This record gives sequence, C-alpha cells and structure tokens, in this order.
Amino acid sequence: MTAAPFPAATIAAARDAAREQLRIAGHAEDALIDRLCTTAMTLAEAFTGTALIARDHVATMGVAAEWRALPTCPVRAITAGADVAAIDIDADGTGWVRMTAAGEVRFVAGMADDWTALPPPIAHGVIVLVAHLFDTRERDAAPPAAVGALWRPWRRMRLGEVRR
Repeated sequence: MTAAPFPAATIAAARDAAREQLRIAGHAEDALIDRLCTTAMTLAEAFTGTALIARDHVATMGVAAEWRALPTCPVRAITAGADVAAIDIDADGTGWVRMTAAGEVRFVAGMADDWTALPPPIAHGVIVLVAHLFDTRERDAAPPAAVGALWRPWRRMRLGEVRR
C-alpha cells in the first residue's frame, strides 16, 4: 500500500507545535524538524493502524470473490479501481472490496482533515516523539513510554486477514 505524502500545511503545523515544545525560536532547524514530524506521524499511523490525515491511498489487491478489507482505516471514500466488483464502507471506517481481477484500489482514508482536527492525545504524542527524536539524534535512546500510552486508545489491531 502507498499513501500520498502528508499535506505541507499539516507538516508546517506539526513543526510549529514541535518548535514550541522544544523552545526553538529560530528557523535554522526547520528542515530537520519537518523530517522528524513526517517520521513521527508515519510511526503514529503504523502504531495505531489508522491514517491520521485524510489523503489518497493506493492498495494492490488480489482477485477475490469474497469481501476483503482495505489495509488502512478510516476509509472515507473508495474512488477508483477498474477491477473492483463491489465496494462498501462500514460505520467504523473499514473499507471493503470484492475484486474481479488483481489490481489497484484507490481510496481516501484519514481520521482528521488537518493537524488541528487530530485528537489532542495523538497530536501530543507526535510532538513528544518529535522532541525525543530531535534531542537524541546523536545517540540511541528508546522513545518515551508516554507516546505509546497517548496513542494506545486509537490502536486498531488485525489478527490475520479480515474477511466478511
């Protein structure tokens, strides 16, 4: 699965929050902080199993007569897929497809439209992780346990292939 990059406005807002957390007044470190924000948000998505910011995604799906879940949630819209026989989106944001042939499924997924709409614990966990990565960039150190604690309520876990 591939996802479009995080929107520039989202990274800029996360950078501003991280600069405030780190008490950095200048802009000399902005490029580094931008990369750390992207890394922290990508890790948050991997940990929670949830797309944070609504954006385009593409999943390659095999042929299947049965319903198969798309690999990330919450799905807002399934926008394209020539080989898709049927689509459905559950109330919890799980996107489902049935495929007539192997191919790509394009969809939009994300819990928030922008940085300000993220649940505060998720945004704060991203900022804590950015600050940690910034402060420990020259040495190896485990991330603060608080990050996982902040994100855990939004964690979606799949124990094998999900089918209807």
